[in-house]
Amino acid sequence: MTGKQREELATDLPLGGLETVALFEGAMPTGVTVSHEGRIFVNFPEWGDDVDATVAELRDDRPVPYPDDAINRTDENNLAGTFVSVQSVVVDPADRLWVLDTGSPMFERTQHGGPKLVCVDLRGDQVVQTILVPQDVALPTSYLNDVRFDLRRGTEGTAYITDSSDRGPNGIVVVDLASGESWRRLHEHPSVKAESLTDHLPVVEGRPLVDDQGRPLVAMGSDGIAIGADGDRLYYCPLASSHLYSVATDALADRGLDDDAVAATVRHEGDKGGAGDGLESDAAGYVYATNYEHNAVLRRSRDGSWETVAHDPRLLWPDTLSLATDGYLYVTANQLHRQPSFNGGRDLRRRPYALFRIRVDADPVLLR
Repeated sequence: MTGKQREELATDLPLGGLETVALFEGAMPTGVTVSHEGRIFVNFPEWGDDVDATVAELRDDRPVPYPDDAINRTDENNLAGTFVSVQSVVVDPADRLWVLDTGSPMFERTQHGGPKLVCVDLRGDQVVQTILVPQDVALPTSYLNDVRFDLRRGTEGTAYITDSSDRGPNGIVVVDLASGESWRRLHEHPSVKAESLTDHLPVVEGRPLVDDQGRPLVAMGSDGIAIGADGDRLYYCPLASSHLYSVATDALADRGLDDDAVAATVRHEGDKGGAGDGLESDAAGYVYATNYEHNAVLRRSRDGSWETVAHDPRLLWPDTLSLATDGYLYVTANQLHRQPSFNGGRDLRRRPYALFRIRVDADPVLLR
């Protein structure tokens, strides 16, 4: 990023309190995460752009393939050993980087070895664990979207993943990190499904997200995910919905419970005031949410009230949120709604895409 670009992007800083961290002239980013020492990692899914590396570390303001170039080159004969199309990167409470691979470039049907969780030791920058999600959990139509970790549950911790597929069943995937076993929860429950247009019509930059026939352009289910400060509740929201939900983590993790018993612990946590993408949480009990309809980041207090953290015209489709130990909330803005698939084949995106941060002086949830 040039000094001139930094100056231009800082001109309206008081409006949203945003600080520009990085600009991206190539592929559009989705996920971001920050290590406890301040290293920043981003990812770029295979959505039609020329993707140099689906996972990268920011070094000197530019993305560098991480942990190396080789693993970022998909090997059709070794899907389990290479990245296919990464949707999310998350640093866990033990300061390890986890890579969530959808195994689904261009939202294609998945194959065994594609959908997976890959753990990278940041001390040695080496892959130390790969957990393949089986085909009866990550279905051929699945799109594994975002993930959160509780290292207190189980001998080595538990991961929770949203399946946001727009062409198949939605749900939440639970992973035992010790055994690598995984299972589906809330499979096709109403809370993980996109809302109908009669219930909520998303409008972005003044334009309803529908095609020429009036059909929804956004139909993805459970997407954003955040774990509560005490680890008792998991918060989630469909991409095409203004509603926030939570479910008991005890129920998600208890394989002895049937689907109805798990569903009985679901709570409707209220309307977020517009549809959004990513969620995050802090140790004080706040839940943060992006709002792509209003170019904003909001947060919900324990009493259910909402307040605006940032509102800025540069937040064109705020996507992923990541609260770092430095007290900043990081957010990507990737103009997702301007892609050709949303605009009759016309690419309305204007590079660069951006990574911002907002000073919130909050502590992340560190469940370990």
